[in-house]
Amino acid sequence: MVPPATFASYYGRPIVKTAPWERDIPAYLFLGGMAAGSSLLAAGADLRNLPELRRVARIGAFVGGAAGTAALIHDLGRPMRFLNMLRTAKPTSPMSVGTWVLAAYGPLASAAATAEIAAMMPRRLPIAGRVLALSARPAGVLAAALAPALAAYTGVLLSDTATPAWHAARRELPFVFAGSAAASAGGLAMVGTCLEQAAPARRMAVGGAVVALVMEARMERSMGLSAETLHAGTAKRLMNASRALTAGGAIGAAVFGVRNRRAAQVSGVALLAGSVCARFAIFEAGQQSARDPRYTVVPQRDRLQRAANA
Repeated sequence: MVPPATFASYYGRPIVKTAPWERDIPAYLFLGGMAAGSSLLAAGADLRNLPELRRVARIGAFVGGAAGTAALIHDLGRPMRFLNMLRTAKPTSPMSVGTWVLAAYGPLASAAATAEIAAMMPRRLPIAGRVLALSARPAGVLAAALAPALAAYTGVLLSDTATPAWHAARRELPFVFAGSAAASAGGLAMVGTCLEQAAPARRMAVGGAVVALVMEARMERSMGLSAETLHAGTAKRLMNASRALTAGGAIGAAVFGVRNRRAAQVSGVALLAGSVCARFAIFEAGQQSARDPRYTVVPQRDRLQRAANA
């Protein structure tokens, strides 16, 4: 009898180092995605002449982008490290591309949101309000043009690492993040917008939730052994909560949120919470897969065996 294989490494250390990131990074993944989805929603509301939805989405994009950037800089330790990443541009590096996208997106989202804030104080800022109003639409459209890249690049960034669970999910992870970003942005707009103007937000929220749930299910099937990390410990609890909140929020938005403002707000909060849980679950699963040598060794042996058979 051959004893069961043990997957130990030298001196008990992991074969793959865990990513040197703290909880600031999954927070940034959520906030950046919500900001990106809000910019798209704001641009559509501007073209459709829905001022309340436009205002909520623009301010949400600004708050999400600013808070996400603050979380990213806090994880880096010093603001200068973020500026140092702008010294070069490397198209083959998801981190370099994402840094430049974020640096370009931030001022545009800020300009559009500042115009909305100035419009609420016309007597105090008469001249500045007019100038900002003229620049609001171009800034909002340009921010919306950068939004898809901002929402999806983080999925590419994670899957481009050597972390087993993230790399195994490389085909679906950007779509999961993009769908979750749309769901969270729609949920945020549902919380702060009246029913008459919230229809585009509801459609975005429901569509994003469906995409996120479908791609999450497909991601788990394609991850192979690494999918075990989503079914254990903290990652399991977070992923189960994410699915329940996202599905419940989407159903509530589609069925009850059309006629009831309170139901729409509760559904929006559920979608936001589901998006947060999804980001933290995927982050925890990746870190756990890096700590256990089995998730590195077994897939490598499988690939070698398939190559030898071929």
